[in-house]
Amino acid sequence: MAVPPITVAIAHHSGYGHTARQAAAVAEGADSVPGVRADLRDVSVLDESLWTALGAEAIVFGSPTYMGSTSAVFQRFAEASAPVWAERGWQDKLAAGFTNSAGVNGNKDNALLSMTVFAAQHGMTWVPLGLPPGWIYSSNGSPEDLNRLGGFVGAMAQSPSDLGPEQAPGTADLRTARHLGERVARAAFRQALGREAELASAVTG
Repeated sequence: MAVPPITVAIAHHSGYGHTARQAAAVAEGADSVPGVRADLRDVSVLDESLWTALGAEAIVFGSPTYMGSTSAVFQRFAEASAPVWAERGWQDKLAAGFTNSAGVNGNKDNALLSMTVFAAQHGMTWVPLGLPPGWIYSSNGSPEDLNRLGGFVGAMAQSPSDLGPEQAPGTADLRTARHLGERVARAAFRQALGREAELASAVTG
């Protein structure tokens, strides 16, 4: 069964470049799935091309964690999506999220949960990270483990405050972001395949 080309949009804000690296890793993961194309979008630019691009099969939201929540720029984007919400424009699309902060904890969960609520208000279906916790979860863990920060809702990354985006986030966190992108892309492909099968069944009666 032929499935139309699928796009996974990565709608993100990055204050200093660290979250942009994480977003690029998500895009790399999505692009690795045959039949799926990643589309990186900076939500600091609220123009018509952004809203058109977010008609994608799935949207992965990304923001740095500032003061325990998403950035003001990301929140401005969320609030600007009210007309889309009113028209149920993202209803039943897939959603996922990622975030980065300087602290190992930094209340990143709160930022991810705010993205989850945002997606739920739009009627979207959330795709979690789908990985067991790594690193200090067990005594033989490694800081190079996937999901080393032990998140479940989305992909977490940590970038020391005195390192630039050319050095952080580290490899493990970028691999975790890549995993999320690939996972969302595969889920989007399955959803599109199911929709095509449903349409074909309706036609044949």
